[in-house]
Amino acid sequence: MKSRLILKTGIVLIALLSQSFTVFNENNLAYQLEVKIHGEDVQSALNQLYDRFDFCEEQLSKSVFDRALKGYIYLRQLGELENPQYLTIVDFSLSSKKKRLWLLDMQNKVVLMNELVAHGRNSGDEFAKWFSNSFQSKQSSLGFYVTAETYNGKHRFSLKLRGLESGFNTNAFARGIVIHGANYVDESFIDKGQRIGRSFGCPAVSQKVNTELVNTIKEGTCLFIHYPDKRYLSRSKILNNDLYIPMELLKQLQE
Repeated sequence: MKSRLILKTGIVLIALLSQSFTVFNENNLAYQLEVKIHGEDVQSALNQLYDRFDFCEEQLSKSVFDRALKGYIYLRQLGELENPQYLTIVDFSLSSKKKRLWLLDMQNKVVLMNELVAHGRNSGDEFAKWFSNSFQSKQSSLGFYVTAETYNGKHRFSLKLRGLESGFNTNAFARGIVIHGANYVDESFIDKGQRIGRSFGCPAVSQKVNTELVNTIKEGTCLFIHYPDKRYLSRSKILNNDLYIPMELLKQLQE
């Protein structure tokens, strides 16, 4: 009798949840939003959210946006984001000659910055291909981060990062993987037909934009460093967890 009661209670709870939330389903590394809330098609709503951002220079891939948004919502639901207004996305599948960092204002639905960003010198040449969570690897690390405090060090004004994904970026803080400005991240290199320089694993940006970027996203915002690595996409607990979106949060994202 007790086991039947538990089973019936579980069924009732699932039924109640399905009326108030929508579920993210992960299938073969490409999830689909399939459940409707109060007659609204959630996938359509999130497609509209993507369309509201004007990617006027480098177009951010829809699939990368979807993955970043899934992690952003997940972390926001867990209370990991002290400041959920901003979402920073780095797409290391692109050439380092491309502006592959986007800073999105999730509240006002605008692209605040679209900039060059360096990868680690042992991650690849013009294109990043290899990633690591290991010390002394001089490689970039994939996954979701929460920004921490700023400091002044050998790279001057810099921003500490806290990696959230075990096996992929949790050593970032101890490795000294930070956002900082670098002279080798500059369009003058590209104008000469060269790639930009590479870091020791840090997502380094131009000195011209570093201060503005760091001051905007410091202290509790979401950063997602993407590459379509099969191991990461299949093992990331953030991307592969089922996620429930309250109607209230969905409306906030649509406003």
